[in-house]
Amino acid sequence: MPNSKKTTPASAAVPAPARKVESICVYCGSGKGLNPAYAVTARKFGKALAEANIRLVYGGGSLGLMGEVAKSVLGAGGKVTGIIPEFLGAKEKMLKDVDELIVVEDMHVRKRLMFERSDAFVALPGGIGTLEELVEQLTWSQLGRHTKPIVVANIDGFWTPFLDLLSHMKGETFIRAGLDVHFAVVDKAEKILPAVLAAAQYGTLNGDHAVVAKF
Repeated sequence: MPNSKKTTPASAAVPAPARKVESICVYCGSGKGLNPAYAVTARKFGKALAEANIRLVYGGGSLGLMGEVAKSVLGAGGKVTGIIPEFLGAKEKMLKDVDELIVVEDMHVRKRLMFERSDAFVALPGGIGTLEELVEQLTWSQLGRHTKPIVVANIDGFWTPFLDLLSHMKGETFIRAGLDVHFAVVDKAEKILPAVLAAAQYGTLNGDHAVVAKF
């Protein structure tokens, strides 16, 4: 486990966020992985987004966990923005049923628009692309370029090797005082949205919903 601390709020209920969260960017794999819990989490979180009237911003594909979360939002009556480079349209089978589909020229534009259109970021299990997107947001946060909530969904320990790597980096002083990395780690689908909203409310991660990771 990372170096972390956990505080318990007076109430487990999550109050209305001080910083309004209208959209959440989800980074996740274009495959489903071997563990069925990953797809179950994607579907549950998608449904939670729709029920909370929070727009999903994601990579625009219909395959894997990307497709699971987007189709779940749509199936529950929610709103989805898909942002996909033209060259990935066929490979990731862009989901044309979304209410907003943005086709861009390259990955750089895709990531910039995903950042600009999102009030928070969630990383579900995924591959190297998911890892890159997560690390980019952590880096920008570390450097003070944004204060948007970042939540890592460590479903069945998927992200534990990454958390261990961050601990190793800190132990080797590559992550040092003044350049701390802060985000939330949750282990269940039901905890993801409360963790995001708690971070938006308090400016930090809170209580029963998440472990506050500080490296």
